[in-house]
Amino acid sequence: MAEDSLHRAGIAAVISAFIPGMGQIYLGRWGWAIFWLIITPGFWIGSGGTLGWICHVLAAIQAYKQGAE
Repeated sequence: MAEDSLHRAGIAAVISAFIPGMGQIYLGRWGWAIFWLIITPGFWIGSGGTLGWICHVLAAIQAYKQGAE
């Protein structure tokens, strides 16, 4: 059972690293998915790309932690 949750967590993290929020959708966390899908483009545009990368990393970390629960 633990391997299955770590596998799901890893998949969610990779998906979310490419498109923040998609890993959360994979896990069924719709509220967080909408948050990341709205916030990340705002940070990309608002900061000229600097903070966009941070959102990608944070979304992937969060997806991993949520998938491992």
